Amino acid sequence: MSTTTVPSVTTRHPAPTDHDHNRDDDHDWTRLVAAVQRSGQYATRQKAERTTRTVLSALGAHVIGDERVDLARALPEEAARLIASQIPATHPLTAAEFVDEVASRTAGATPATARWDVSSVLSVLPPLIGDALVTRILAQLPAGYALLFGRADLTPTP
Repeated sequence: MSTTTVPSVTTRHPAPTDHDHNRDDDHDWTRLVAAVQRSGQYATRQKAERTTRTVLSALGAHVIGDERVDLARALPEEAARLIASQIPATHPLTAAEFVDEVASRTAGATPATARWDVSSVLSVLPPLIGDALVTRILAQLPAGYALLFGRADLTPTP
């Protein structure tokens, strides 16, 4: 136990436990899903959570190496599991192909709704993971992903 002393008040706080860490992680996951819900203007938390899971799972197959490890470390544990549990893709997808892949994983999705879903999730990541990591991730992905992360795509097209 730790002790906090304030003039005329002494409060005892239990030492942090793994259970507390899980509670914090649950809170972080809830905040991530809430950010996606706001970004995507989804009517329900369940829709935002499904979308978050689908997009992060797809992303996990396409971010590799140190960037994948650092991305997983920067996200809540639940999101990290989604990233880390994917088998790395054998070839990189263009941004449009990535959106099509997400559409194929989402019942009733069209390319337009999948693009909305992908942007709704990826655009909330930069404040969580930092601009430097986003830049590293974008450097390893084909051109076109920057817009999905809410950044201007300044890469010249061939």
